[in-house]
Amino acid sequence: MRKCKGFRNFKERGEWVELQFMARALRKRFRVSKPWGDSSAYDVGVEHGRRFLRVQVKSTSYRLANGYLCGFRPNQRRKRYARRKVDFFAAYIVPEDVWYILPASVVLKTKSSDLMLCPVQPMRRNCYRYEAYREAWKLLRSGKNQSTVLSS
Repeated sequence: MRKCKGFRNFKERGEWVELQFMARALRKRFRVSKPWGDSSAYDVGVEHGRRFLRVQVKSTSYRLANGYLCGFRPNQRRKRYARRKVDFFAAYIVPEDVWYILPASVVLKTKSSDLMLCPVQPMRRNCYRYEAYREAWKLLRSGKNQSTVLSS
């Protein structure tokens, strides 16, 4: 696995990715807020209308075959995130400059804490499991935390 190219460590890259998420969300006309410190279960708050959503931001540059493997664990000590504390995950594929906006219900129902995201292939929503969530910023607008949103 490649080290954090261009960064001193993964924490520094994570902070940069959070800034990238907030900048992109602002361009998409969301309001964003950042909790103070590292003790919150989420990284960024996103407001749209009267909704406030808690977003956990992840990133990867680990290429594996047709995609990138992205980990969705809080850290080595805690095993999983809790649905009552996170509404969405935003996963950034650093080399491809691509975002995945995934409802927490989708991420947390998987047995593994690692998901394969495939932005290197042409987008085929029915072929790769998580491609329907590529650049799915509309999910934050609707605030719905279910996978059924994408069928509409």
